[in-house]
Amino acid sequence: MSNSKILKWVTGGLEAVLGIPVLGGIIILSLAWIPLLIMLALHIVTLVITKKEGRGTTTGSILGIVTSCIGFIPIVGMIMHIITAVILMIEASKPEIPKDVFNEEF
Repeated sequence: MSNSKILKWVTGGLEAVLGIPVLGGIIILSLAWIPLLIMLALHIVTLVITKKEGRGTTTGSILGIVTSCIGFIPIVGMIMHIITAVILMIEASKPEIPKDVFNEEF
């Protein structure tokens, strides 16, 4: 399993926890919005590693960056966390395509 795939599972799981209606709000507010900054950093790292490995799509990481920036808005943030979690987990569950598949000449 590649590093980008592992990071997508981790960030997707954390986004899912932050998307739980009352629990996510309590976590974010009680820790003074620090979880949003941590998630922003994790999404940026995931995006960079995914691009560097050249595997998979980056939609979930980009959406995660947007979610981390607007996640402080109560209802909108919760919905964005849930959507981001679903997209990241779908991307992480897709089978990996080896890099050399597209470089072969027929």
